Amino acid sequence: MNIELSDNFYFSKGSALVPVIVLLLVIILLTMPSCQVGQASYPDPDLVGFQSRIIDYDSRINPRFKKKVRTRTRLIIVHTSELELESTLRVVSRGKRFENGRTTPGGHANYVIARNGTVYRILDKKYRADHAGLSMWDGRSDVSDISVGIEFVGYHDAPLTTSQYTSAEMLLLMLKRAYGLQDKDILTHSQIAYGKPNPWFSNNHRGRKRCAKNFDRTRAGLGPTWPFDPDVRAGRLTPDPMLAQVFYPASGAVAYTGNTAFQVLKSDVISKRNPARAIAGDDYNASSTVYVLPGGNTLAGDRVASSLGWERLPVGTKVLLNQETAQVRQEAKDIIKIISGRMTARCHAGEAYHAASTIYFLPSDRILRGCAISDWDDLPSGTRLVVGYKGPFIITKDKTAYGIAGAKFKDPGTVYHIPGRGPVQGNRIPDFKDLPKGTGVYLPTAG
Repeated sequence: MNIELSDNFYFSKGSALVPVIVLLLVIILLTMPSCQVGQASYPDPDLVGFQSRIIDYDSRINPRFKKKVRTRTRLIIVHTSELELESTLRVVSRGKRFENGRTTPGGHANYVIARNGTVYRILDKKYRADHAGLSMWDGRSDVSDISVGIEFVGYHDAPLTTSQYTSAEMLLLMLKRAYGLQDKDILTHSQIAYGKPNPWFSNNHRGRKRCAKNFDRTRAGLGPTWPFDPDVRAGRLTPDPMLAQVFYPASGAVAYTGNTAFQVLKSDVISKRNPARAIAGDDYNASSTVYVLPGGNTLAGDRVASSLGWERLPVGTKVLLNQETAQVRQEAKDIIKIISGRMTARCHAGEAYHAASTIYFLPSDRILRGCAISDWDDLPSGTRLVVGYKGPFIITKDKTAYGIAGAKFKDPGTVYHIPGRGPVQGNRIPDFKDLPKGTGVYLPTAG
């Protein structure tokens, strides 16, 4: 907006009109739309086009969920689902199911952003989504009452995709305009969740969730978050040291913008410096948190203390959130693993999901190496995989299974891909003479 004085408008330096005009200019400038740090400018046609591509998922909401219009909107909260797309959509719309049989009525997000950038509207932005749980921000508890919830398909300890950030930037811009919000009003679930006293904290505390601590504000077109946690500063909550390092660096440091988030990411594997609670937050002992021990044995979080003891949880144990224990227990022991709604390629293989030594056998009978996979959520349910393998070594008339694998040709760790049948372990093949032409042999890289 340009503000110009007419050439015929004259006043002296001492004129009484000067303070009046200055005041008017200040008012005009304060009421102009703000151009925030890092925020891209999208033409209205782009935003209209983006909005038209949002997929309405409202009809899938659990009929048990009761819609309620929020009376005010002060915040936008971003989450990571710790699941793949299909399971994320099912959980946020239909509800969660716990091992003890308890269920929730759904409505756990207003929007879901898929790995490819597709946006799903679970609930209209005006409705209260049950997404924040036990939460507090700036003295206000039950943040679900005053916020829009956005769920990213992904994990809290791995980067989100460029497509997700592109869609998030436009969605956040639309929501900020709709509710008159600023960049600082956009927070992660890990920033606003809090926990009750436990063995690590004698008082209410931050750190109940690690959700979306990897959210890169800069890539989402946002400026810095708050330079401090208002509830910690006011003494209402005890700080979580790890989250304080992520979001509120030491005095004198630059406020967190998100572009350093990946330097503080932790693995989902337990080590001396990365204990269970650092990975899972207060969900460390939840029934939906599963610990996969070296060797394949599994324990639900609520059974670790009585069955093993937290101090005896071995280094190298993998931590999985939002899981069904029985399913993980079986699949963790299998050499040939199966991708499902909750057990993604990343759950099975960790960061090795895109390694050349991870082999995928798709339902179509196509075979892909991990290095050919652009993202773990691109693989369909039912895809089988083996981790840490080399091959294929093709069986021919002159090259038998024994000639390829030696004495281990019948071992369960030797995997055969039989055309039209998929991968089969060596100990499950009754007659090697019947193996068809084109059968490939895969051997462990460590063997």
